[in-house]
Amino acid sequence: MSTITKLYGVKGWLALIVFGLAVLVVVPFLNLGLPASHSMHISDYTVSLMGKIMCYAVVALAMDLIWGYAGILSLGHGLFFAMGGYAMGMYLMRMIGTEGQYHSHLPDFMVFLDWKELPWYWFGSDHFWFAALMVVMVPGVLAFVFGYFAFRSRIKGVYFSIITQALTFAFMLLFFRNETGFGGNNGFTDFKRILGFALADSSTKTGLFMATGLFVIMALLTSRYIVISKLGRVLAAIRDHESRLMFCGYNPLGYKLFVWTFSAILCGIAGALYVPQVGIINPSEMSPANSIEIAIWAAVGGRGTLIGPLLGAGIVNGAKSWFTVAFPEYWLYFLGLLFVGVTLYMPAGVVGLVQQMKARFK
Repeated sequence: MSTITKLYGVKGWLALIVFGLAVLVVVPFLNLGLPASHSMHISDYTVSLMGKIMCYAVVALAMDLIWGYAGILSLGHGLFFAMGGYAMGMYLMRMIGTEGQYHSHLPDFMVFLDWKELPWYWFGSDHFWFAALMVVMVPGVLAFVFGYFAFRSRIKGVYFSIITQALTFAFMLLFFRNETGFGGNNGFTDFKRILGFALADSSTKTGLFMATGLFVIMALLTSRYIVISKLGRVLAAIRDHESRLMFCGYNPLGYKLFVWTFSAILCGIAGALYVPQVGIINPSEMSPANSIEIAIWAAVGGRGTLIGPLLGAGIVNGAKSWFTVAFPEYWLYFLGLLFVGVTLYMPAGVVGLVQQMKARFK
C-alpha cells in the first residue's frame, strides 16, 4: 500500500483538496476579488479571524499528538505557542523602525523605560530568517530540555500536568516584568509590516491566511504520517501500558521526547503565524487558563483522531468569538458546561458522536 493511500483514503484526500481550495482560492477571491459592497464579500476582519482560529487548530492538533496518542496531558502548551509568537513579535517590532511614537530605532517600550540599547538577545531579530529559526528553536529546545529531565525522571500523569502548568505560569510572571525586555504587561503591538508588506493591507492579511491554511495541511499530514507509522504504534503502547512496553525491551524516553518536542515546535510555528494576524502578543498567552482551554479543544473534538481537535478548536473558538460579543459575561460558564457535557456524554468528542450516528443509520 502506498504512503499516500495509507495517509488517507479517497474521502480524506477529497476533504483536504476542498479545504485547500477554500483556503487558497475561494476565501482570497471573496476577500480581494469582490467589492466591499457585495453580499458575498468577506471582510479583512473575518479573514484574520479565520486565520487565528486555524492557528489554534494547529495547537489543538499538537495537543492531540501528545495527549491523544502518547497519553501525556500537557497543561503548558500555551507557553510554546507564546514563545513562537514572541520570536516573531521581536522581528515585527524591529520592522517598525523609526515609525514608532518616539521615532527611535529602539522599540517604543524600551524608549519609555529609558533603555539605551537593545539587549543582547535582541540582536539578529531584524532578519526574518533569524526570526523563523528562533520560532522553531526556542520552543523546541525548551521542550527538549524540560522533556528530557521530566521523562527521564518518569514524571507522568497528574504530576506532569501540574509541572507543565507551573512552568508556563512561571514564564508568564517572568514576561510580565518590564526589565526582561519583552514589553512587560503590554507585550508587543503596533506592528507595521512583515517582509516589507504592510500588515494593514488586505493582500497581506489574505497572504497570511493562505500561509496558515497551508501550514494546517502540512501539520495534519505530518502528524498523520507519525501516528500511522511504527512510531505511532509505540506511542499508543506508551499511552495504554508503558510498563508492558518497557518489559518488551523498549525505552520510551526517546519516543516521548520526540513527540513532545515536535508538538512544541508545531505550537511555536502556530504562534508565529498568529501574531501578525492578531497584531499583538503579551504574557496573557501564557496564562494557565489558555493552556487548559487547549486541552478542552482537543476533548471537544475527540482525542486520538487528529481531525477532531481541529474541529474542536474551530467550534470552541467560533462560539467564543460570538459569545464574547453577544454575552461576554457568560462565556466562561458556557465553556465549563461544554467541557462537563462532553466529558459526561461525548467522551469521544464530536468525531465520536458522528461515528455513532453513522453506525446507527447504516
